[in-house]
Amino acid sequence: MTTPSRPWLGVNFWSRAGGPRMWTQYDDAIVREELLTLRRHGLDTTRTFLFWPDFMPAPDALDEELYRRYRDFLDLHEEVGLQTIPTFLVGHMSGENFSPSWRGDRSLYRDPWLLGRQAWYIRESTRRLQDHTAITGWLLSNEMPIFGDPEGRGSAADRDVVSAWAEIMTQAVRAGGGHQPVSTGDGAWGIEVTGRDNGFRVRDLAPMGDFVGPHVYRMENDQSRELLTAAFIGQLLAFTGKPVVLEEFGVTSAYVSAEQAAQYYRQVLHSTLITGTRGWLAWNNTDYGDLWDQDPYRHHAFELYFGVTDSRGRPKSTLRELAAFSAVLDQVDTAALAPARSGAALVVPTFLEHHYPMTPAGDGAVIFDALRQAWIAAWEADLPLTIERAADGLSGEHDLYLVPSVKHLLTTTWQRLRELAEAGATVYVSYCAGEGGWQRGPWWYEMNEMFGIEHQLRYGLAEPIEDDAVTVRTVRPFGEIPAGRTLSFRSAGTEHSRSYLPVRPTDAEVLWEDDHGRPVLLRNAVGAGQFILGTYPMEHMASRLSGVNPEHTWQLYDALATEAGLSNRARAHDPRVHARQMAAGTDQLLWLTSQSPEPVDVQISLPNGASLGAEIATNTGAEVPQETTIGEDAAEAVALEPFGVRVFRLHGTRE
Repeated sequence: MTTPSRPWLGVNFWSRAGGPRMWTQYDDAIVREELLTLRRHGLDTTRTFLFWPDFMPAPDALDEELYRRYRDFLDLHEEVGLQTIPTFLVGHMSGENFSPSWRGDRSLYRDPWLLGRQAWYIRESTRRLQDHTAITGWLLSNEMPIFGDPEGRGSAADRDVVSAWAEIMTQAVRAGGGHQPVSTGDGAWGIEVTGRDNGFRVRDLAPMGDFVGPHVYRMENDQSRELLTAAFIGQLLAFTGKPVVLEEFGVTSAYVSAEQAAQYYRQVLHSTLITGTRGWLAWNNTDYGDLWDQDPYRHHAFELYFGVTDSRGRPKSTLRELAAFSAVLDQVDTAALAPARSGAALVVPTFLEHHYPMTPAGDGAVIFDALRQAWIAAWEADLPLTIERAADGLSGEHDLYLVPSVKHLLTTTWQRLRELAEAGATVYVSYCAGEGGWQRGPWWYEMNEMFGIEHQLRYGLAEPIEDDAVTVRTVRPFGEIPAGRTLSFRSAGTEHSRSYLPVRPTDAEVLWEDDHGRPVLLRNAVGAGQFILGTYPMEHMASRLSGVNPEHTWQLYDALATEAGLSNRARAHDPRVHARQMAAGTDQLLWLTSQSPEPVDVQISLPNGASLGAEIATNTGAEVPQETTIGEDAAEAVALEPFGVRVFRLHGTRE
């Protein structure tokens, strides 16, 4: 957004002199030093905060001295070559809400007087700042769902009321003369991403703004889920048609070593880049060790250590990772960066983003988890996925459609999947009874006809998976998996979801059987295409296990890709390493991303006669291969450090 080919790369910024109180304790010399450190490490953008209680001390008054200091702050940005995104309604910060003293208990969304005061504040703030060339965008708030509903994180908010609030505040920016891009700053935690409704519907809010900004801080029990969730969420938000900016992400040194913090940054930055994110603002610029007795740090001590510099302004490992990533961005035309066509789509049920009558609200989170696990398995199989939302209609542009561990789809979605299969697509669906006992079982349409089976379910009862692991044997060659090969999948889930779909094949052929002779995977030819049915909830079970990835679902997806004619893609022959071919204008590039905690030599193969060219500068010190051919007739080992990333230019590709 700074140039046509360079997205925002920077940090969320509070000075170590004062933190959220920096404007009342403003130290020009320290701020200058902090900004220079960021710029010297290749960063170009900050997200900054007008602390609402300080900037608006009374309902009809603004602190003009603080605005003068903020304009001096903007001058410093311009002097050192940075730009910034001011954030207006800053009440929530790092574990505590700070409202202006005059607010009382008025609702931020529903009280007409307070709506007017917020709009006035935003309009007047914008009017005072909008002409400064260091301003590159605007954010209405900081994590407004928590500010508006600290206990429920927005669960009590009404979507129509929230949308009206957002529209009024966005119009206030424009009324103040703000012409730069604007977004809400809510964290993009809406039902379309999490399955949990907080009133901030992405579908409602995205059309009002110019970008969407997820905030991603995860506490996971699996390394791959920890490292890849930001990229998955970024792709889930692609349906908006707006640029996705990773508005907040980061780690506190209280929770992670310097080495592993660097690895986390490296993985998140590169995985989000190659899956479509076009802006990164880390949380945050500095540690606050000297503010140990100031709220919110007094009671949330871990919040002291999220900085990319320490409490003395010295760079930490995470800032060095940002600098290395900046060097990559300098060498890649990110405006033109796009993945090679994969031909595969992950189908998102409408139940992730809409609450239908008499449908458990908790089902949305189960859907999210199964989709994410499927996305990770495809990542391990080097199978790039387009995410298609059933709410927007399935495009028909793909050769393979994945519908993993699904309990419910609309009948119209089922009908569309049948049309796609009849037209030549491979459609994979796996069963899940759902985690709850209410109306447990498949809410499926024309199951027997579509899949060429007769299901053998018993009313009101689940068919439990009693084995600790489901061992399957390939009955017929499937993809590149020969007959006789066995795979194993660990069992997990609730008493309801840890269950399988008993079937008797009619028209379908059995591809996999379990140790009990029960069909696990079946194929049914439909028109010019095929349905592939999985009778076990492989993706759901994996989503409920800790430390599970990589697990054998990636081999299933690799075989599905082969069945769908999608073998002609960049591949690393190791599920711990992901290969992704990307186009950037006339350039062809290859990203190799390792999630192995150990060094790894991986065999790489490329389609279309490609050869490996020069390496783009990254953080790794590994030896660079010289013009190595790794196309269809040869495979070369490429070395990666633990959690390493390497980026190469490719030569000789042909369509």
